Amino acid sequence: MTALLSVKNLAAGYGDTPVLHGLSFELEEGGITAILGANGAGKTTTLRALCGLIRRRGEIVLAGRRIDNLATEDIVRQGVAHVPDGRGTFAHLTAEENLRLGAYLRRDRAEVARGFEHMYALFPRLKERRRQQAGTLSGGEQQMLAIARALMLRPKLLLLDEPSFGLAPMLVQEIYRTLKAINRDDKVSILLVEQNATLALDLADHAYLLETGRVAISGSSAAVKADETIRRSYLGY
Repeated sequence: MTALLSVKNLAAGYGDTPVLHGLSFELEEGGITAILGANGAGKTTTLRALCGLIRRRGEIVLAGRRIDNLATEDIVRQGVAHVPDGRGTFAHLTAEENLRLGAYLRRDRAEVARGFEHMYALFPRLKERRRQQAGTLSGGEQQMLAIARALMLRPKLLLLDEPSFGLAPMLVQEIYRTLKAINRDDKVSILLVEQNATLALDLADHAYLLETGRVAISGSSAAVKADETIRRSYLGY
């Protein structure tokens, strides 16, 4: 398969503090790739760098086009949707208003209307709470809303930062089942940052393990799961 996303020698950080040191990886079109690692390994920084939210150096190619020289809003226009850590919903807007913001770049009203119905089919709770302020939703419902809002863009690539964080196990399983369906049925490629390695490896087809801003190990999820040394040394189980 061809690479949808190709990253070479990515360096990024905050102020004078470097976090990423020449990171290189790829994500296949239609695939799910997990980025794993301990706190401080550079997982969240990687997603922020891809979106242009922080200063970075290196080469980022999406669907054959360099995007490392683009501003964040132009990267979004190329089909990259980002669900940040902490979810980032607009608390004082209703769930439906949050979804509408996700479609702000789209001009096809009929397709946007179908997009709403599709999101409500994927996340029935959001339909029940569509008139409710986002800030009053439960943590799991806010995570569903953040994912649905990103999908309203109809992205080529969905970037997810710790979607399981702080959620009850049953909700996590529900969200991960939905992510699998989104990838399979809607053909959305996913780059997943996750500290819960077991969850991530069960969903993803490929994984990269980061250590202090560098790729320590990469391989198929099946190979990573099967390697006891990797699990003990890097994944903690």
